[in-house]
Amino acid sequence: MMYNPQLETFLRVADAGSFNKAAEEMFITPPAVIKQITSLESGLGLQLFIRSPRGLKLTEAGKSIYRDAQYVIGYCKDAVVRAKNAAEEGDKVIRIGTSPMTPGQFLLDLWPRLHAQCPDIKFQLVPYENTPENAREILRNLGRNIDIVAGPFDQHLLDSRQCAALELSREPVRCALSIYHPLAAKEKLSPADLHGETFLMIRRGWNRYLDQMRDELWRDHPEIHIVDFDFLSINIFNQCENSNDIMMTIDNWKNIHPLLKTLPVDWDYTIPFGIFHAPRPSATVKRFPQAVKAVLEL
Repeated sequence: MMYNPQLETFLRVADAGSFNKAAEEMFITPPAVIKQITSLESGLGLQLFIRSPRGLKLTEAGKSIYRDAQYVIGYCKDAVVRAKNAAEEGDKVIRIGTSPMTPGQFLLDLWPRLHAQCPDIKFQLVPYENTPENAREILRNLGRNIDIVAGPFDQHLLDSRQCAALELSREPVRCALSIYHPLAAKEKLSPADLHGETFLMIRRGWNRYLDQMRDELWRDHPEIHIVDFDFLSINIFNQCENSNDIMMTIDNWKNIHPLLKTLPVDWDYTIPFGIFHAPRPSATVKRFPQAVKAVLEL
């Protein structure tokens, strides 16, 4: 995997705060460093640094590039390591992406039975940071560094990310709330229990099943205060616990936050949950969904 090497020079300059210091650390001349940064700014069409007698300061664009450059360089280096590991282990390895939002534990729980179906295949867990950028990159490039990721989906997500999925279940939409919330004493909630509460739902367009749920709650239970959030991450679980709000969740996420309790609700809303893979997977990866189907008798 290749990336623009000028990004590494950019990071060195940003950390050093001057062209001269960065040049010393890189054992090259200051003009060479300046030339790389000028070329990078020209290629991007952005000014990355504010130059002054007191040194260099990142522009807002520079701050954004700085964050992304760290991820890109780290991701590329990790990709090379994973590729080397995969080459050493042969082509009978399935790399499963894991993050708090995309847990791989349920696949590991199936492993003894999957091993009976595919005794020559090995698992390799590949942890990654759950960010919108990572989520898009990983799903669009399944088979490159990660072969399998688990999570909820709909057809629009598969089409937009250009990937395929095997549906394993229809997961009931639950409610997550602080263990200190007054409703946490209940074993099961009703929609009426949510009246007057702030109910956190992922933004419209993320999943059509949740969009339909949102519309029906607005129509039938206008007393529920629905608030959108942009991306499902550990931050929204922290927000739910800290604000004493209630949020949508599924059982696969019930162990993400120790101070949140997951409760069933007396409604029929569900979302598809399954494993994502490349639309044209390798022969080894192609066998895996078939083995999962056989084990789960789908």
